[in-house]
Amino acid sequence: MFTRLLPLALIALAAPALAEAPLQQRIEDTLAKAPAGTRFGLLVVDDQGHEVVAVDPDKRFIPASNTKLFTTAAALEVMSQDQPDPRFASTGLALVPNGRKAPDLLLTGGGVNLSTAPDCKQRCLSQLVDPIAARTRKVGDLIADDTLFADQRWSPGMSWNNIQTDSGTATSALIVDDNELPLVVTPGTAGSAPTVTVSPYYTLRNEAMTVAEGETRLAYERAPNSFELRLYGTIRADAKPWRELLGIDDPAHYAAWSLRRALEARQVKVTGRLVVRHRPVAEGGPTLALSPAKTQTFAVLVPAPPLEEEAAIINKPSQNLHAEVLLRRLGIAWASRDIFDAPRSAQFGSLEAGLAAERAVFNTAGIPRAGYDFSDGSGMSTYNRVSPRAAVALLRWASGRPWGAAWRASLPVGGTDGTLGRRFKGTALEGKLWAKTGTLNATNALSGYFVAASGREFTFSIFANDVPDGTSALAAMDAALILIAAGN
Repeated sequence: MFTRLLPLALIALAAPALAEAPLQQRIEDTLAKAPAGTRFGLLVVDDQGHEVVAVDPDKRFIPASNTKLFTTAAALEVMSQDQPDPRFASTGLALVPNGRKAPDLLLTGGGVNLSTAPDCKQRCLSQLVDPIAARTRKVGDLIADDTLFADQRWSPGMSWNNIQTDSGTATSALIVDDNELPLVVTPGTAGSAPTVTVSPYYTLRNEAMTVAEGETRLAYERAPNSFELRLYGTIRADAKPWRELLGIDDPAHYAAWSLRRALEARQVKVTGRLVVRHRPVAEGGPTLALSPAKTQTFAVLVPAPPLEEEAAIINKPSQNLHAEVLLRRLGIAWASRDIFDAPRSAQFGSLEAGLAAERAVFNTAGIPRAGYDFSDGSGMSTYNRVSPRAAVALLRWASGRPWGAAWRASLPVGGTDGTLGRRFKGTALEGKLWAKTGTLNATNALSGYFVAASGREFTFSIFANDVPDGTSALAAMDAALILIAAGN
């Protein structure tokens, strides 16, 4: 799909021959220039809520990552009302006596992304490991516990081929480096295998070849729950390094593996096993292993970032994993203001609980129930549906909430940053459009706010579905918005 648009392409779509036609007709004609078969939904309203342009505004469309607008707004509405208990918003590491000389080490997930980067400044794995290393030189088992969330690693309706990529890495209460592994392929001399840099967490089978001529055509595959990564295809000898991010199927196991490496780097001997604790969906709440003080001799916690920061991490670059984690945290927050006194059920920390919390929030906000259905928090599910009217209703409601300004600041800005950094560059909407993008198979989406030529602000949502393979509807979508902004 096209990811970069030139202003000349937009101008060509907004041809002068249309200038005298009514705005609605000009927009419909502009959208008609999209690849044949593309189905559009569009709604634009002014600052008073009056419709300016509408194209099938009540039909439902696959929203792709516009789903993240709903996830982050609902979370801010519920979770910003009071401070969460640190046991449900922190990842912790504790020494636990086991009757032997070396205590076990318990890593308990709270949905916090821990970084192993050498220059890490906050929420670092080292913040947990260094205090432990200062107290002991030997530990027994390394236990990774992600039972705060039900063991639902992938959402219904997500394409299976995304599981091996960073777009579909598994959801867990334990997160290390966004549960992604970088893969870098550097060409060698023609006729030789390229050099591959990848974490030893996976076993590499390198079947790729460096070639003198032709195109770089590399691919990789890894079966679910397999540790063997197969790389195949060709890379030109004069090509730049080829980079991808790989997904992880069992983040708790990867967290324990990363913890062992960090301990060994600090000369702490691990004498036991890597043990993983998951919670099947049919079982009740988490074990809360960090809760009883008598079970541990020492513990360290790393708290989650502020909600506004998390919303920006999700919306600006369209980060899928963080959106899925936030949806599950929302379900926990919604369950009870006093979680420890609430009955534990199979819904605690589950996908279903987060989606139920969203529906309750949207009902209070007055968003039409017929205008949306969700199966995940990120937009990777093809089961999700949203109408332009529902998206505009969410945007207008959010703008009046106490957290509305921070939420809006989390959105990409046209021609400036995030997933809109290259779009609207050099147009009248550069720096004047704040919106969430969405791209999925046969889908493009954009919903947010823009300031028109008159200086007035407009709220909009536009969806393109059934976009033919190998094409994009972005040029037509952006040209339509530029026409609307110019005419108002």
